[in-house]
Amino acid sequence: MYSDVTLKLNADPLILSALREDITSEDVSTNSVMPVATPGEVDLICKQDGIICGLSIFERVFTLLDDQVRVDFKVKDGDEVKKGQLMAKVYGDIRVLLSGERVALNYLQRMSGVATYTHEVAALLEGTDTVLLDTRKTTPNNRIFEKYAVTVGGGKNHRYNLSDGVMLKDNHIGAAGGVKKAIAMAKAYAPFVRKVEVEVENLTMVKEALEGGADIIMLDNMSHEDMEEAMRMIDKKAEVEVSGNVTRENIKRLTDLGVDYISSGALTHSSPILDISLKNLHPVK
Repeated sequence: MYSDVTLKLNADPLILSALREDITSEDVSTNSVMPVATPGEVDLICKQDGIICGLSIFERVFTLLDDQVRVDFKVKDGDEVKKGQLMAKVYGDIRVLLSGERVALNYLQRMSGVATYTHEVAALLEGTDTVLLDTRKTTPNNRIFEKYAVTVGGGKNHRYNLSDGVMLKDNHIGAAGGVKKAIAMAKAYAPFVRKVEVEVENLTMVKEALEGGADIIMLDNMSHEDMEEAMRMIDKKAEVEVSGNVTRENIKRLTDLGVDYISSGALTHSSPILDISLKNLHPVK
């Protein structure tokens, strides 16, 4: 659950931007049928099984429009929910409930979809010591929401952004003139508290990363045979991450390697939404 400080500093500007995108001047449909303030209530219903996530963001959409809106939640982030389940009742001015509905549901459906998919992938790593990580392959301006959803689903966050850590990928290595040169330059420039991670694509690069003193070596899109050999070469002299087109369908093939981390961009870029709706809106006295 987001703290009030996190909401105000980081999430609120993004939510307000989403609301402005949806309401440039007025909600014509709502104002047509509801010309004056009228108290009402509406049910938040889950339409398929999954992991719910983003309830505080859902609520915030409405309270940014009107701080008098009240949400009575029946579930909390991380709960398993079932098709047809009543997850909350929302009370407030019907005009606000109608105008905020789409944005609130968009956040909730997207975040719950990421949490659900992550939960399914994380379950495939149970019984291993390997940690499931996300990537920076997130929807622009939605990273804070999607990375939070990964944690709710049972994964962990990799770097939040480019300021968060040193990761030397193929183009960094090319620009520097080689693996060892890139590592040396990173160690000279970055604060000593930063770990240096290097992406490698073959066993020669693994050897160079070890010689350069990389803290983390990412095996990217390598064959299973080469990854097994890389693990023997590294022999706990660095942490090991595996990456490259990892999905729910193929992650099991990596579990025998004994790597420290497996990262998957699919957690955020390919997870379907969880179908959720607001139903039974009606006036109350």
